[in-house]
Amino acid sequence: MRHCLIVANQTLSTDTLSAAVEQRMAAEPHEFHIVAPATPLDDQLDGPGAYASLGPSPADRAYAVAAQRLEQALEHLRTLGATVDGEVGDPDVLEAVREALQHVAADEIVVSTLPHGLSKWLRRDLPARLRKVTDVPVTQLTAEQDADARA
Repeated sequence: MRHCLIVANQTLSTDTLSAAVEQRMAAEPHEFHIVAPATPLDDQLDGPGAYASLGPSPADRAYAVAAQRLEQALEHLRTLGATVDGEVGDPDVLEAVREALQHVAADEIVVSTLPHGLSKWLRRDLPARLRKVTDVPVTQLTAEQDADARA
């Protein structure tokens, strides 16, 4: 059984990520664990004002948005037959992964990002940074702009 740690937030509901999970399940048995960092809403495409009703502070709103996306992704991936669980992680993506790896054994880390030009994770070279701080192979997925997100 292989264990895959998925790191995603805004791309949790994309066809790109669903296809990657399905490919891995078809190749051999997998268990998946998702880490959805509570990314500050200022760093997200829809901005901080889009979620003003979700909590009193920016950190509370970021956590609520990540939790909502995570729950939807877990439900969807389970309908595909995936064995999957997850957690909302630290706003710092590297710290979120470090914390998850303390209790999740991973054979692979999949980082799902927005397209180049939109992704702050790619501008910060997150996949390469994860390769440096973990000894786990890292695969980077780029969601296609616009056509990729499920309603």
